[in-house]
Formats: sequence, structure tokens, C-alpha cells
Amino acid sequence: MCGICGEIRFDGARPDTAAVKRMLPALARRGPDFEGEWSDDHVALGHRRLAVIDLSERSNQPLFDKQLQLALVFNGAIYNYRELRTELQRDGYQFFTEGDSEVIIKAYHKWGDRCPEYLHGMFAFAIWDLRQQHLFLARDRMGIKPLYYTQDNKRLRFASNPQALLAAGGVDTSIDPVALHHQFTLHAVIPAPRTILTGVRKLIPATGLTIDCQAETVETRYWHLKATRPDHVMNEAEWTDAIHDALRDAVRKRLDVADVPVGVLLSGGLDSSLLVALLAEAGVKDLLTFSIGFEDQPEEKGSEFEFSDQVVERYQTRHHKYHIPNSQVLTRLPEAVKCMAEPMVGQDAVAFYLLSEQVSKEVKVVQSGQGADELFGGYFWFPLMNQDNNNLIDVERFGKYYFDRPHSEFSEMLHPDYLGEDYTRAKVAALLAEPLADEFIDRVLHMDVTTLIVDDPVKRVDNMTMGWGLEARVPFLDQHLVELAAQMPPELKLGSGGKHVLKHISRGLLPDAIIDRPKGYFPMPALKYVRGEFLEFMQDILNSQACRHRGIYQRSYVDKLLSEPDQHFTALQGSKLWHLSLLEFWLQTHIDGLEI
Repeated sequence: MCGICGEIRFDGARPDTAAVKRMLPALARRGPDFEGEWSDDHVALGHRRLAVIDLSERSNQPLFDKQLQLALVFNGAIYNYRELRTELQRDGYQFFTEGDSEVIIKAYHKWGDRCPEYLHGMFAFAIWDLRQQHLFLARDRMGIKPLYYTQDNKRLRFASNPQALLAAGGVDTSIDPVALHHQFTLHAVIPAPRTILTGVRKLIPATGLTIDCQAETVETRYWHLKATRPDHVMNEAEWTDAIHDALRDAVRKRLDVADVPVGVLLSGGLDSSLLVALLAEAGVKDLLTFSIGFEDQPEEKGSEFEFSDQVVERYQTRHHKYHIPNSQVLTRLPEAVKCMAEPMVGQDAVAFYLLSEQVSKEVKVVQSGQGADELFGGYFWFPLMNQDNNNLIDVERFGKYYFDRPHSEFSEMLHPDYLGEDYTRAKVAALLAEPLADEFIDRVLHMDVTTLIVDDPVKRVDNMTMGWGLEARVPFLDQHLVELAAQMPPELKLGSGGKHVLKHISRGLLPDAIIDRPKGYFPMPALKYVRGEFLEFMQDILNSQACRHRGIYQRSYVDKLLSEPDQHFTALQGSKLWHLSLLEFWLQTHIDGLEI
């Protein structure tokens, strides 16, 4: 896991190596172990390394293969790199490292822009082909690893986060009105290629981008998820066995492909608890587990320790439990926002940030349970929208239970300069109309897994863990498991109150109290029921001169939320006041004061 950056020129000038040097400090927390640079007449590359596979200096990057005339910067982990290495050696390729990075170079030489099809794992990388004189960028199927870029008529720059691009300079930081609509109606999910900033874009997951020194660009989608029933009919027992086997394999791969110890982020929910059980089943001894909790509010508990403790007791893990007082949450919140590549309203962002700080003192790699709810229908809104088939078209059926606010409220909230069409409705309608999905809930889960999850929990976990040089691996988003689960009949997902097949697998492996409990969330009550010093913090942000001068919000709407701070919630039970405060605070943190 690392941070990557670089520049390709279109104007015949040499690359701006000083700009690459400015980008690297913004990536330092992603890769604390080594910093490297490489350049030629047209391209400059930069890399910050977190050493997890092949810890030797031979795998430091940028990695240059003199014989093949290919230079690479790579962020991620390739779980089938040993198998690919063996295949490539049979074809005559010689290796000078023991890591997964060099495998990508050889794979690109053999298969060209089709090479991502052969890579199983999480990745974002750039390869400069000196012979062909073009740059190839690629991002993994599930968008687990980020890749941002900015482009004008002189050059393209790319990086693992927008902070690095902003540090390089020359970025249009105006607000993208389409992205702003998504930010406030789609739970802060801004689907690629857009971001909240007009001048910053991100590569679409499962996509490769080839660009040459004349700015000629070819974008290729190399993977499409099918949410259709397989030709071979399977009964429930067969599906359960198949999912169990695929999940075992996903967990084992993410354990074996590391030259450092691997732990588990244990929330106390079904998903992370099942990972602990499967790792124990795989023979792992003295497994390191980590949990975090916060102060209770009258409406909501601040921890799930009562459940995580049961898993610890059953499997005798080496457990680390952290309780964070609200005073520390508010003090540390600005640090978490500084690590956000994009403004993220999920209440658990700061929780993951504070947990990652502690975990990074013990291990470099953890497994985490993100993706299970999206794959297997675990959220409360999935059965609600599935049952609501009263002659509603797909987008209305979905939006009724998911959109944070209707377009009419969005119009009430924002200054007229930022208003336009109902961009979110149009985008979601298009996503739900994509082929390769059978039933309504297949279409919803297909969209969630390929688009929504990328820019909500997955991005949040990447940003907050990498803020401490901690690599988070997500077995539930294993390519083979995702492909299998997408084809499974909806009733095996939505049954038993959601995640039916996972609950069946867990029976006997986990205490019944964990399996049968209602779906829980990483609790952060103080950012949901806004009171006291948290309210004062948000008042200061929204009443600041910077916010008023920016002029995004209608003051009447802001005043309405501030007058009833713990009363205005979205359909997903998020605080609307926190949504407004977070975006403004992110802009003040990352944009205000920049010399553009």
C-alpha cells in the first residue's frame, strides 16, 4: 500500500519535477517507509512506499525495468502475483525482485492494456512505456485503491489523493455543480469521474486509461459485473457452500500475501466477526483484533463492545479495545478531515481514523468487513425498496429510501448559482438501467457494489487507514466472491432480515447473539445528535466569514438546521447539519489559502 503521483507533458517541455516533489509530502502518510522519484524527457513519477510484500530495497519504487523500458508506480496488493510470476517465468521473463510490483511490469509487457484483466487484488498504478511513448493508468475492479488526475493542454498529473494535486498547483478549485448535487443527495457519493472540484477527476473503477505525449487518450473498461442468474440452477445449500468456499479463499489470500503480521478490525457486527472465525478456521494463532467505542447518547449507544467481547472470548484473540471520549473526538476531527481525499459525511470516518492510529502501532495490515452489506443486502433500506413495487419506476423506488433530500429541498438549501437539473436522479436512473442485472434488487445491488460503495465506505476506510500508513484489506470485495454473490437469487440475500446466506454460514461459528441482532453501524452518536460543543463547532463553521463569502448555502436553510440541530435527518438517518458543516469544513481545510 503506497502513494503514487506523476506528470506527463503534452507541450514538448520537460516534466515539472519540482511539482512532483511538492506532491510527495501530501502522500507521505500513505507510504512512510521510502520515497522515490524517476523522470525522463516526457514523464516524471513519484512514490511513497508502505513495505508489506518483499520488504527489501529492491522493491522500492518507482520501479524501472531497463530491459523492457517500462517504469512503474503502484499502490495496492496483487493477491495472485505468485501464480502470475510463475506463468511469466515460463514465458521467459526474468525477475529482479520478489514482490508483486514487478509482476505488473511483466504483465503489461505481455498483455498491454489488457493486463488488469489478469490481476486479482486492489490496485492503482501508472506505467510509462518508453518505447511506445505513452502512459497507462489503471484502477482495480472495485475501486478500492484511488487514482485522481488533473489535466490541461500542457500536461496531465495524477496522484493517490487530490491533496497531492493541489500541492502541485494549477488546479481549478471551483465547485462542480453536478458533483455538489450528488454530495447532498447521494450520501456524499460523487460517482467517478467527477469530484467536488471542477479541476480534479478520478479514474472509473475497472478502467484503464492510455494517454500519449500529444494528449491522445483511450479509455477502456476491462471488467463488467453480471447480476444475472447462472445457467446452472443451484439450491440454497449449494449457494451457501459456494459462498462459504469463496469467502474462505478471499480471507486466506489476504492473509498469505504479506510479509508482515495481519490483524482484524473487529466492530462486533456479523461481517468482521465472521472474518475472525474464518481466520481461526484457517489456523491463525494469536490473532490480533481491534475495537473502538465512543460515548453513549440518550438515543444511541456509542460502542458495540458487548458483541466484540463475545468474539474475543470464543476465539481467544489478542484483543485491543479503545474507548474514545467525545472531547478527543472533537479535538481530533480536523485531522480526520485533513486526510479525506473528498468530503465524506459518514459518521464513522473519525472512528476509523482514531482506531487506525492505535492499530498502526501494532500491525501494518488489517482485514476489514466492508462490502458485505452491499453484496448481501444487509442494510434496512434494501427490503423496504424491494417490497415497494407500487408502479414506481426504478429510480423512484430507490430514491424514496436512499436519497438524502429531494431536489426541491436541495433547491431550498443552495444559492441559485449552484442550482441546475436533478442530476442525481438522472445519474441513478442511468445506472439502474445498465444491462447485466435481472431483478430490481439485482440492479440496486449491482449499482451499489460497482458505484456507491466505492465513494462511501471503501474510500472512507482507505483514507482513514492510510492516514496512519495502515493497509486495509477487504475480503468481501474479492473479485470472485463479488461475481458469485451478484448472481445469487435475491431471497438468499434479503432473507433473515438481510445477509441470509452469511448468517447461515456463521451459525455455529459465532454466538447467536451476534447473528440474530439487528444490523448495527459503527456508532458515532455525537455527529448524529448534534448538541453541546459539537453544535458550537458546527455553528462556528457555518457562521464563519469563509462560509458566508463562499455563498454555497442559503442562510435561511442554515438557520433552520441550527435552530433544531438534532431534528433534521436524511432517509439513511444522517444529520443534515453535519452534512453542511462537513463540506464547508473540508473546503476550509483543503482549498482556502491555496495559491492557485
